[in-house]
This record gives sequence, structure tokens and C-alpha cells, in this order.
Amino acid sequence: MMNNNSFMVFSGTASRYLAEKICEELGCPLGDLTVTKFADGEFEVCYEESIRGRDVFLVQSTFPNSDNLMELLLMIDAAKRASARSICAVVPYFGWARQDRKSKPRVSIGAKLVADLLSVAGIDRLMTMDLHADQEQGFFDVPVDHLYASTVMLPYIKSLNLKNLCIASPDVGGSKRAASYAKYLDCPMVMCNKSRKKANEVADMQIIGDVEGLDVVLVDDIVDTAGTITKAADLIMSRGANSVRAIASHCIMSGPADDRVEASALKEMVFTDSIPYRGKCDKVKELSVSSMLAETIRRVMENESISSQYLIK
Repeated sequence: MMNNNSFMVFSGTASRYLAEKICEELGCPLGDLTVTKFADGEFEVCYEESIRGRDVFLVQSTFPNSDNLMELLLMIDAAKRASARSICAVVPYFGWARQDRKSKPRVSIGAKLVADLLSVAGIDRLMTMDLHADQEQGFFDVPVDHLYASTVMLPYIKSLNLKNLCIASPDVGGSKRAASYAKYLDCPMVMCNKSRKKANEVADMQIIGDVEGLDVVLVDDIVDTAGTITKAADLIMSRGANSVRAIASHCIMSGPADDRVEASALKEMVFTDSIPYRGKCDKVKELSVSSMLAETIRRVMENESISSQYLIK
């Protein structure tokens, strides 16, 4: 890739830490882009080098606040107007993905709206990881490279050498993901069933399955306030588990999340670096997805299949 001058990698403000690691893996420099902010909060994106005729990869997760999404949209627009040959948005964490359907009357479908915004802005391709619902790929009319954090999570779980490993899902919605992990690792699986009074507040939870004497690993895609994952961990330990850990693709960790994880029965909470962790909880550990993203960029540029790097789907 070092000798391939047809592509360039640029980063938004929020994901520069990840873009730098991706470029190190690819052996290429990170492109020169500036974001000028005005007194009223508005900002302007400018490429400080020519991108005419280049394939550009724009790295930016769209986690809160919404400035991160707006910055990505301006990066796409500027690249289109600067005559880039193709534009690929590399969005490790796709924000608003939890709004993938009408869960009640008169609500927005945020994931579809964001997909439309990116398409209208001018992307030719989207590269993302662990969408909240796989079918959200259908919101786009451009190719979507949907990657999976399991590529880095599964080797980590195996490295723990847990003798009585058991995979658990913190809710019914994540049962398919947990089942895939359990099948790959050839171990049992249990599931937690929860009910909510309102968003981010778990009213009640039960465990479906036996965890006594087992080393349990909870598998999820997003941890926001950590209410569900910590309640599940405490319940699992109360049912006689030997230990309990949690892994999740995206580290939102808002509000009381740090305190909840610290006070919980969790031995550790493992995330990818799709979102930067800025908290101070000693139980939190990060695994980088930069190698996986860099390899996917290389395969896209060389027209190779990317599915062979998936451990599970």
C-alpha cells in the first residue's frame, strides 16, 4: 500500500486517534485536513492538499454530539467538490442506529435519515462495524462493508483460557450474536430477559439458563448507561457463576456508566476503539480495530473479497 498513490485517508476531529493507527497499518500518511470553527459554533472543512482523481477514505464515527455527523457530511461534500474519484465513509460507530424502525407511533427513523444524509452528501461506499441491526445496510443505495468486532473479540476471549466458559446475551435482541459466539467457541449460552419502564431504565430481568460454576462472558453491541449490562452481571453472579465479564463493540458509556461498571460484579468491560473511551473506570479495556479497518481498505483498493476476514457473521 505504501506505493499506491491513488488513495488517501483523512480523519474527522473525533476519530483522529483511530485514523492515525489505520494509516500506520497501511504505511501511508494521514491526509492534511483542517476544520475551522466560528464563534457561533458553525465550522468549515478544508482539504489542504489536492485530492483530484483520488480515492478518499474519510474516517469519522458519528457518536454524540451531532457535530461529528455534521463534520463528516461537510468532509464528504468538500471531497466531492474537490473532484475526488470516489468517497468512502469509514464510520466504525454508526450513530442513530438504534432508531431503525417505528417502535411506537409518530417517531422518527433516525438510522434511515442519517443514511439518506450520507448518500445525498455524496458517498460512493460505506464502511462500518456492528450496526445495531444488520438490515440497516438496506437503508443505503451504495455498497456497505459491514465489519464485525468479533474479529478482535473472539481471539481475546480465547486468550483468557477460561475453563468453564459460557456466553451470555444481556437481552433477547442480542441472542443471535451471542449464539454465534457460543457456536464458534463451542460453549454453552444463556440469555437474560429484561423489561423496561422507559429508555435506559431496566425494570425487571430474569436469566434463561444455568450459570452455576461457569465463567460467563456477556456479549453486546452498545453500552450506553451500562444499566442493562451491570444488572445482568450482578444477577449472573448471584446465581452462582464463577466470574462474569462483558464485551461490547461500541463504548458510549454516558452518564452514570463508569460508576455502575466500577460498582458491579463485572471483572472487566472490554470495548473496541470505535469510540474513544474518556472515562476513568479501571475495569474498562480497549481492543483496537485499526488493523481490521486498514486491511479492509487495502482489500477494497485491490478489489479483493473482505468476507474471508470474518470469523463469524
